Parts: sequence; C-alpha cells; structure tokens
Amino acid sequence: MFKKLIATLIIISTFIYAHAQTTKVVIRAKAKDAKFIGTPIGGALVIVKNNLTGEILAKGLTTGGSGSTDVLIKKPIVRGQSLTDSATAKFVAEVNITEPTFADIEVIAPVNRRNGTVKASTQIWLIPGKNILGDGIVLEIPGFILDVLSPTTHQFIKLDSLKNGELKFKASLTLECGCPITNGGIWNSDDIAVNAIVKKEGVKTGELSLQFIEQNLFEGTLKVKEKGDYELDVYAYDAKTGNTGVDRINFVIQ
Repeated sequence: MFKKLIATLIIISTFIYAHAQTTKVVIRAKAKDAKFIGTPIGGALVIVKNNLTGEILAKGLTTGGSGSTDVLIKKPIVRGQSLTDSATAKFVAEVNITEPTFADIEVIAPVNRRNGTVKASTQIWLIPGKNILGDGIVLEIPGFILDVLSPTTHQFIKLDSLKNGELKFKASLTLECGCPITNGGIWNSDDIAVNAIVKKEGVKTGELSLQFIEQNLFEGTLKVKEKGDYELDVYAYDAKTGNTGVDRINFVIQ
C-alpha cells in the first residue's frame, strides 16, 4: 500500500512538473533620484515568493552596471522609453509555475552596505509562459549610504591629545547606488544637510554641522571639554528628494 502511494505521488509530481512553464521576470532596484543598484555597490538581493504559500520561487543578486546618467538623470523621460540597456543591473528570475500565481517580490538593497540597506517590495500576478522583460519590474530604494569614518567604534581618545580640545570627525556619504556626491555636481553637496547630534552619557548636548571637503567626504569639529562616553548620530537630509541616511558611533574620551 505504501509503495503504491509513493508511486502515485511520483506520477502526480512528474505530471505537474511536466506541465510547468518557465516564466522569466526581470527585476531591478533603482536608487531614488539616482541610478540602478548593481555589481559596483554589491548588488541588490531579490526574493520572489508565492504569496499564498510563502514558497520561494526564485532568489538572487542584481548584477551589471548602474545605467546611463544621461538617460536616467540629465534628459526628460517620455512614456514607453527604455531606461536600461543590456549592461544595466538586473536579476532575471526564472519561475516554474503551472497556473497564474500571485507573487511577492522583495528587494533588499544595497545588500553589502547594511547601514544603508532598505527593503522594498511589490506584488504581481505571474502568468505561465508570459515573460516580463525589458526594464522589467523596478523597485525604488530611497536614502543614502552614510558611514562614520572617524572616530572609530569604541575608540578611546585621550582628552589631552586633542589640540585645543577639538576632535575632528569624518563621514562618507553616497547615494544608494554608490553615485558620488560632489560640490556643484549632479548630486550636489550644497543640497544635502549633514549634521551630527552629540550625546554624552546618553544625553544630547548639541548638534553640529559637517562641511563638505572632497567627493563623498564631510568633516566636522567637536569641542570636547570633559571625559566620558560619547555618541555621534550623524545624519544626512536632502529636502528636495526626501533622501535620508544615518550612522552612529560611540567612543570614549579619557
């Protein structure tokens, strides 16, 4: 009896597999007000699931370049215009389905920059054998990648080593696609406020501005008078686009 049941299940699964159709879906992640997220920044993790069962139908990383600055940023976009070419970052999901399937598509990007990683998702009906190609499905990833470069995590700094009691601190800032921030460039540093909230022993003591010094780099100066445990909450804010980014660092003045 058991052998017959196994044989029946094998026949059913073979029948279902034989009638499944491979459906290709192009999926991309695009930084808000910028370009596509691909290999140069580590890519975006894409997960396609059956909405009803939770089964993972496909997963992988977007690979390729960030796309054309002229097409995406400099020139007006018209309806029906392709935003990508063969080299633009994408993940091609190959999904085997036997019937129309309502799918969840989730993108985690940029996957290698955890303090800048954002999750975006959408849903769509997938039809057996009906591919979604071209630009495909594009999910927008808002924000900045912001990294405090100095001081370092839990760094011990002697108060008497600071010249005039001033501690210089630096941060790196880019778009989620890795696009550069420069003075007067396409992504203009003048449009972005980069500030630091200062805390001592967990209590806010002030807020400082960081100044642009060179591509992607900002610097500020903290006047230190007392020893103790400090925290810098550095944030970036672009009022025009709504993009934001944050990084935190804790250090000790002794």
